[in-house]
Amino acid sequence: MAEVAPEIVFDDFAKVDIRAGRVTRAEPYPEARKPAIKLWIDFGPGIGEKRSSAQITEHYAPDALLGRQVLAVVNFPPRQIGKFQSEVLVLGLPDAEGAIVLIGPDQPVPLGGRLS
Repeated sequence: MAEVAPEIVFDDFAKVDIRAGRVTRAEPYPEARKPAIKLWIDFGPGIGEKRSSAQITEHYAPDALLGRQVLAVVNFPPRQIGKFQSEVLVLGLPDAEGAIVLIGPDQPVPLGGRLS
């Protein structure tokens, strides 16, 4: 059983900016060290389109991701993943074998909506 992370205060949580976005483009990323998909995600006015490299190939094909709403951390600094710069961290949970399953709203929400 997984242990709970150390306790934090609400102000710590509030620093993490998690927003809803819609996948507008997705491509295989065979050059990545681990199998990944390059994503372009629209977060609406104010944030715009951001890129992410996600290790989600066990459950998702690039074409199946188009139009899907996802949640991502938008206030981490960009990270270079090989030749691709990842600007946001798409969120997911591991399945029983450790493969990532994306999380997102189960109803349509406005792009850029902040998790609260």
